[in-house]
Amino acid sequence: MFDLYGRGWQMLEGGLVTVQLCLTVLPFMILFGLLGASAKLSRYKALRIIGESYTVLIRGIPELLVILLIYFGGTIAVQKIAELIGGEEVRVDIPAFWSGVAALALVQGAFASEVFRAAMQAIPIGQIEAATACGMTPPQIFIRIKLPQLWRFALPGLNNLFQVLIKDTALISVVGVEEILRKAAVGAGTEKAPFTFYLVAMLMFLAFTTVSLFVFNRLEKRASRGIARA
Repeated sequence: MFDLYGRGWQMLEGGLVTVQLCLTVLPFMILFGLLGASAKLSRYKALRIIGESYTVLIRGIPELLVILLIYFGGTIAVQKIAELIGGEEVRVDIPAFWSGVAALALVQGAFASEVFRAAMQAIPIGQIEAATACGMTPPQIFIRIKLPQLWRFALPGLNNLFQVLIKDTALISVVGVEEILRKAAVGAGTEKAPFTFYLVAMLMFLAFTTVSLFVFNRLEKRASRGIARA
């Protein structure tokens, strides 16, 4: 029982897949969030419409449904594109891992766009006006003025989103990714010990969220160094 009926290593392998999912999704989540926030705050109406449409559409669909749509619909779309390019029927299979990454990145990116939008609006407008008066272009203002300060305002929100991301990796098990919950379900069914395996899965998720909380808290303190507190 203490080695989970010989399946302890399988649970650890599932934990490794969960960590890989989180660390792979994170940069894409940040990228989609920055792009969505920039579009929503753009002076161009077309970009604002695209940004708003992205966040409203993705946030209004259950995450599990997004995963299924990308896993099955993405395979069909890539297959049709390959057929148009090659001129003959081909079979294309998108790995379940990358389908899960794409789905979680889109979903979390939509929520991250609101975090980044609020963070951008929290930067004092006087700094933007001063940079414009100095002759800086919008890209220079974003890189030199907004981006260095953005993280201080965005990190608390990103911290919350990353906690949600860790738990949402369990949804990827529906398309066959061998993460923690999938390994626990297999072990519970095979060994007839559901409480034991799901309890271990719970403890593993708690361990991951605790470590991520510690890391983000350290990042928040570092980002706020030199800032006077009220």
